Amino acid sequence: MTDRIEKNIELNAPIERVWRALTDHEEFGAWFGVRLDGPFVPGEIARGRITHPGYEHVKWEATIKRMDRPHYFSFTWHPYAVDPDVDYSGEKPTLVEFRLEPISAGTRLTVVESGFDALPAHRRPDALRMNEEGWAGQMKNIEAYVGA
Repeated sequence: MTDRIEKNIELNAPIERVWRALTDHEEFGAWFGVRLDGPFVPGEIARGRITHPGYEHVKWEATIKRMDRPHYFSFTWHPYAVDPDVDYSGEKPTLVEFRLEPISAGTRLTVVESGFDALPAHRRPDALRMNEEGWAGQMKNIEAYVGA
């Protein structure tokens, strides 16, 4: 499947704790590796800078789509948009969806990023590969952050 990435993890934390880690811009930034300028607001663009070593020059930007507490959070962005000399605004963004469901051990978190088929052909393989690796790492990051 080339159009989407899907990752699941069971977190040893209550759903409200995971929700806060995802939707509070400071908490999100702490585990995701981005310093955000302000809170997430549906319909608005969230902006900031990547804090991951080697990527501090990269701007982070996402349009917040939905925040349905405590089960669903989504945004769109331009995946693997790391070259500061490239204008990615003409590309169709991908959709990132976080789904949370309570389980006996805590919370099952599912992350789906879809829409890669709409990317320019020359960018699609790198964006898919880098975000596949990126989401695998981010699942470990949020697991450590919420204390699993």
